[in-house]
Amino acid sequence: MTEVDSKTKTDISSKSKINHPPMYKVLLHNDDYTTMEFVVEILLNVFGKSLEKATQIMLNVHNKGKDICGVYPRDIAETKVETVHHLASSKGFPLKSTMEKE
Repeated sequence: MTEVDSKTKTDISSKSKINHPPMYKVLLHNDDYTTMEFVVEILLNVFGKSLEKATQIMLNVHNKGKDICGVYPRDIAETKVETVHHLASSKGFPLKSTMEKE
């Protein structure tokens, strides 16, 4: 392989690496007032989970205190957290959602 071929190969491989944005975990936290049914509804409608997966996450939140609902780029994670808080407060629930850098 010539020196030019080697340099071209290096340039192509370095350009094909994509810098992905930092990802954030969105979590739900347990409380003594939000109903399990409402948490499942949030997981279905906000996070697009199946009923089975939503129920599993809800039980983890209930039993362990918190669980991950999804992992998203920062803007999407922030929107999910805000949506959860808005929907919960509109129904009178103190459901807490947070995000953590992965």
